Amino acid sequence: MITRSKCRKKVTPILTTAAMLTLLEGIAHAGELQFDDQVDVGGYTLVKKGVGVLKYLIYIEAYAGARYTPPGLDPQVILTGTPKRLEVEYDHALKGEDFGPATYKGLAEYRSEEKNDRLRDRIEYHNSLYVDVKPGDRCALTHVPGVGTELSLNGEPRGVIEGEDFASALSTLWLGDKPFDKRFKLDLLGLNG
Repeated sequence: MITRSKCRKKVTPILTTAAMLTLLEGIAHAGELQFDDQVDVGGYTLVKKGVGVLKYLIYIEAYAGARYTPPGLDPQVILTGTPKRLEVEYDHALKGEDFGPATYKGLAEYRSEEKNDRLRDRIEYHNSLYVDVKPGDRCALTHVPGVGTELSLNGEPRGVIEGEDFASALSTLWLGDKPFDKRFKLDLLGLNG
């Protein structure tokens, strides 16, 4: 007769092995991610400058991303209204309604409430463009000076948010002094080995 405690002892190593295989599969997945070397948008050719994987709880991948800018762009001006693109591929399903609170929280780290109030309508419009995503979906935020910042999902435009100030504020979430993740920021900037 097998008791519950004996059963647990036999099942636990199997579950641990299964969890490790899933984890290793996720880590291997990061190496397989493909982002185009360049993209043409709004009359600009943008080249890939850095690729990274944002992880939480050290090992679990949330998403991978690539940053694009014009060739030879000085990294010091990345937070200005220059042409740029951030493309992200999700490893987990996320609810569209969860993007808004993360955006507000990130922007509150950098900017005064007064400055964020000036962008509030555009931030709310930006947040309304997000829908639920599933593993493998790709979102891109592409800024073209004089046009705005386009959010697309799997290559399909969802909407454009006007303003250089909005583009700069949004860029701080990943590339500013207090980014969502410092390692991911350095990867996107091409500064991690």
